[in-house]
Amino acid sequence: MAKKRPQTKAKQPQLTDGEIPVVGAREPCPCNSGRRYKACHGRAAAHAVTELVHRPFEGLAGEADWVALRELVPAATVELHLKEALPEGVPSVTLATVLPMAWPALRREDGSVLIGLQNDTASGDISRDLADTLGRALTAEPGTPVQGRRAPADGPRLQDLLDPEGAFEPVVHPGFEFWVPDAQNATTEVTASLERANAAAIPTVKLAGVDAAYWCETPDKNHLRWVMPHPEEQLLDALARLHAAGRSSLGDGTRLVGSFRAHGLTVPVWDLPTGVTAEDVEKPAAEFAERLAGALASDAPLTPDERRARGGLTNRQVTLS
Repeated sequence: MAKKRPQTKAKQPQLTDGEIPVVGAREPCPCNSGRRYKACHGRAAAHAVTELVHRPFEGLAGEADWVALRELVPAATVELHLKEALPEGVPSVTLATVLPMAWPALRREDGSVLIGLQNDTASGDISRDLADTLGRALTAEPGTPVQGRRAPADGPRLQDLLDPEGAFEPVVHPGFEFWVPDAQNATTEVTASLERANAAAIPTVKLAGVDAAYWCETPDKNHLRWVMPHPEEQLLDALARLHAAGRSSLGDGTRLVGSFRAHGLTVPVWDLPTGVTAEDVEKPAAEFAERLAGALASDAPLTPDERRARGGLTNRQVTLS
């Protein structure tokens, strides 16, 4: 009998992670490996989705403000500074809290790029998803939005693209007029859309004297929400020390009521009387920052009163992300 010739498989086309379409877990993998999707490319995709990066903005300039703009501030923009020179035809890159139609990004007719921060992301790493969107926006056709997608698992993160020494200076806007270059001469449809968006925005002001503190106005009372970069356990101990000593308020009628936990940072929240403006809390906030620095420096065991205060703060903590 003649010997059997060894069977050789034709070389199959290879697809990159970014090109793999979403299919059912039990369907054949689109890369033509012969395996089911869940046992092939789907395994890495599932791992990427479930592996949450708890502090995605760590290492970026203005980490606390990144968190505030992602979770707390309705309308704001920040000019971004890249490590490398901008491509030809791209005069600027601007981070925005939200864009029209919840677009992940937009390249305007003049070539400038806007990146939306408050969008749902496909993986557990917001930084990688935003970096992928930014990279595609830089090469998009002028006048077109950039759609969302799952970022490649080995793609760059914002920390790889942005200049760590670049200034991160949020500009809080009263409305969303920054969506259009010439809002005064916008069409009737655009004007109506802006009016609807502006009506839903909570008036917000960034304090000038301390980092990442944002005053906001609601119908019943005003608030100060202050994103702090200190380790959570150390910060809660310090807040408890001040609270037990009656030194945690920002003036008459104000009260530290709890905190948020967002993207690895803690956000203490104060209730303010309706008449208290952002300007009114500038000095009290600066004075509180000094008291907090002293409390953070203490390593003495908490007293019974301080432990009770800490328990109250912990019970009123809400996790946003």
